[in-house]
Amino acid sequence: MTQPSSLSWCCDPAGFAIRHIGPSPADVATMLAAVGSDDLETFVAEVVPADILIDTATATAELPLPCGEAQALAELQAIADRNVCRRSLIGLGYAGTVTPAVIQRHVFENPCWYTAYTPYQAEIAQGRLEALFNFQTLISELTGLPIANASLLDEGTAAAEAMALSQQAVKGGRGRRFLVDGQVLPQTLAVLQTRAEPLGIVVETVDPEALPADLEDAFGLLLQLPGADGGLTDPRGAIAAAHAAGLLVTAAIDPLAQVLLQPVGDLGVDIAVGSAQRLGVPLGFGGPHAAFFATTALHQRRIPGRLVGRSVDAEGQPALRLALQTREQHIRRDKATSNICTAQVLLAVMAGFYAVHHGPEGLTAMARRVLVLRHALALGLERLGLTVDRRRPGFDTVVVHDASAGELLQRALAAGFNLRPVGEETLAISLDELSDAAEVSSLLQALAPAGVQPVSVADLLADLQAAATAPPEQVLLARVPQRRAPWLRQEVFHRYRSETELLRYIQSLAARDFSLVHGMIPLGSCTMKLNAAAELQPVSWPAFAGLHPFAPADQTAGYRQLVDDLEHWLATVTGFAGVSLQPNAGSQGEYAGLLVIRAWHRSRGESHRDVCLIPTSAHGTNPASAVMAGLTVVPVACDDQGNVDLADLEAKAAAHAPRLAAVMVTYPSTHGVFETGIRRIATAVHAHGGQVYLDGANLNAQVGLCRPGDYGADVCHLNLHKTFCIPHGGGGPGVGPIAVAAHLVPFLPGHPLAACGGDQAIGPVSAAPWGSAAILPISWMYVRMMGGAGLRRATAVALLAANYMAQRLDPHFPVLYRGAGGRVAHECILDLRPLKRSAAIEVDDVAKRLMDYGFHAPTVSWPVAGTVMVEPTESESLAELDRFCDAMIAIRAEVAAVEDGRSDPQDNPLKRAPHTLAALTAETWDRAYSRRQAAFPGTGGDDRKLWPAVARIDNAYGDRHLVCTCPSVEELAAIPAPQPPALAA
Repeated sequence: MTQPSSLSWCCDPAGFAIRHIGPSPADVATMLAAVGSDDLETFVAEVVPADILIDTATATAELPLPCGEAQALAELQAIADRNVCRRSLIGLGYAGTVTPAVIQRHVFENPCWYTAYTPYQAEIAQGRLEALFNFQTLISELTGLPIANASLLDEGTAAAEAMALSQQAVKGGRGRRFLVDGQVLPQTLAVLQTRAEPLGIVVETVDPEALPADLEDAFGLLLQLPGADGGLTDPRGAIAAAHAAGLLVTAAIDPLAQVLLQPVGDLGVDIAVGSAQRLGVPLGFGGPHAAFFATTALHQRRIPGRLVGRSVDAEGQPALRLALQTREQHIRRDKATSNICTAQVLLAVMAGFYAVHHGPEGLTAMARRVLVLRHALALGLERLGLTVDRRRPGFDTVVVHDASAGELLQRALAAGFNLRPVGEETLAISLDELSDAAEVSSLLQALAPAGVQPVSVADLLADLQAAATAPPEQVLLARVPQRRAPWLRQEVFHRYRSETELLRYIQSLAARDFSLVHGMIPLGSCTMKLNAAAELQPVSWPAFAGLHPFAPADQTAGYRQLVDDLEHWLATVTGFAGVSLQPNAGSQGEYAGLLVIRAWHRSRGESHRDVCLIPTSAHGTNPASAVMAGLTVVPVACDDQGNVDLADLEAKAAAHAPRLAAVMVTYPSTHGVFETGIRRIATAVHAHGGQVYLDGANLNAQVGLCRPGDYGADVCHLNLHKTFCIPHGGGGPGVGPIAVAAHLVPFLPGHPLAACGGDQAIGPVSAAPWGSAAILPISWMYVRMMGGAGLRRATAVALLAANYMAQRLDPHFPVLYRGAGGRVAHECILDLRPLKRSAAIEVDDVAKRLMDYGFHAPTVSWPVAGTVMVEPTESESLAELDRFCDAMIAIRAEVAAVEDGRSDPQDNPLKRAPHTLAALTAETWDRAYSRRQAAFPGTGGDDRKLWPAVARIDNAYGDRHLVCTCPSVEELAAIPAPQPPALAA
């Protein structure tokens, strides 16, 4: 069987592509007629420059044939079956956990939660913002620090963000040494070293109890609590010594251990980081997991990532929105301290609901159970004659020293357990939420010498119970500071104990959030396309969800095949030689790509190359990533049409030739057009010794039609959460792999605990070897079901949809930029700036008014202030495209009413949008327009409308009065302190 031969191919009714692509063949014909093209092939040739357009045979070579859902799921099941699901007690920051069924079904597997976008339009994102507010409150309560963000990518990168903040805050940014606990997790240390080297920072491992005498050029100290070996110490001496020398102190903590330990903020720590994975999120071979970052009020304006804060709306009611510098890289660009542009929202939401589900009593009981079982395991091992490390108390990990450690590991493996080898004569065992007395008994039985019967766990626990004169943590953790005061007393963590109530709470929040369930989310540069159920289904399979990232390689053959398939397909689609799936966000992909370029220059003895050319139109993460990679940003001008000014680029490439490292260019351009000079850009940069980094944010306009590797790019990052159907999850998770040309393959990122990357690999950019591995099945399924021909047609229809909308809307809102043939690419920028001059209507007024019409706004004021950037994708039907166009045209008529005096300049539906149900049903209505016009404008149906939960939010008020956690204990009615549960396994 061969691939279908052209874009006129009509999808097989039994295949998947016909369901992924929204417009039917008849709709496509209608759209083609509207834009004045005869057929899809002709239309594509009018959009994509001829010198980069590829034919169908090239586009589909080495890609699978299209297939249906059942066939793809069966093939992926066969791959999953190659994974071996052992019980992993490896630890190192990853733990077995139970996702409560109510959370798995109603959050993790619920499209209302996983298809939503980042909550920049806060009035229709109040549910997700409240869930993140709960997460921030949980982290603040755990750490004892007042400011916690809405999550970061993983623990390793969160620690790196803490390092960057510390350097900026201390000694005017002049410090060069970052001290790191010798017990730091190995993957965290490796990520820190990767981040530090380009910035000239020296990462120095130390014993926190014996800090170096000379700390003159040091700026920070990172403690690991508990350490990699599971041991706990009293950190107060180290904190005091570091503070005396002017250092900031960061603690990387285990959230479940922190339930029993005195909050690190109370001990004087300035920053706390960690992973919330063990709070109900599956192992997933390393990700995606929500990291957390908490700090003092002193550093609240430096906190990286997103921060949810409370404000008020136009009616004076409380409302939530993103606060402070949540997109600082767009404002500060090459002066930004972080390139983080995403979070792990879906996973943070799950962790927050996990805490709501269990409450402080449940979390405390869970932590005590792990602590007690760890003690029983240690005692049982000693009674078998094994040497247990007792130098420090521990929470969940037991370290065993024995000459027969290798044999013990094999006996445990034969019994179904993966333990962690630490050295030739040392192993470690880490217990978790899944552990119970039966598991500990099985472990002891497996490790017992032949003929020796271990003491029963029941007897070990009985001995501990008989000797107990206090709660177990006071006995077993006597040498470290413990939590004494009541915690997590906010109402939300006590109110929803029955599943009925929790279910209703989850659904009440989902009902306040706009997602793809409700309608099109036409966000330019964000590609909010179908996330098909068949693509999502395998993510929950135990064979993918249950694997530890450091499980033995012979147990992960299925994942390796999945990775190999996807890397090969992505390399084929982009025209490159190799791919790394490690970066777990687009920003991480940018950073990794630049580090690979830098490493290549250094391998050639050209480490002096440090200039990066970046067009002024570029996404703000581009210059931020370049600076983080140790490069100097030189801006390149854009012309009046939004294209890169080729003369300026060529002049600057020549002027900086001796030091030229790279150019960063987005293609199609940030302005939504296929620039005809892309090959000329590549030629100019290559001529002066530089490399071409192509930002793949807009790859949805290219797949199957052109390939970056063919027209001069050396590196391209791909957003799998855009082009390849991983859902946005309300602002994360994401995957941002990089594809590279052959000469750069040796430098792809490696990892200290897994075989990946090239033979001259840069260090890891993410904590896990394959980043957010658990969601890679989504993209595998998408490519497998669409096949090469389906991918090509999807791209063509995405281009057609954007041009169709541009054609309909241009008479009302001028399209700001077009390509050489008068076409746009997969998105278009609508110019709303004239409305401000003619009617004092701002772009935000239009964005808020769209909510009344039942839509999420397009991308607002980026890349050009006062405009909106619209991207329909290939997944939206013609009816939905028309519904949006009708709404925008109706809004233009409302503006016209202001322009000609028929509508009051201030008291009009745009200025007072959005309209809540509460306002519309109030007894009084004092507005100069009718309730009907406010609530049900236009001619479209209103059956799917999501009512805004709040009126327009006052962002400035929220920043002036920053509140980013649930009400304090003092603001709540007193809740009786819970009684400690009886000591039990």
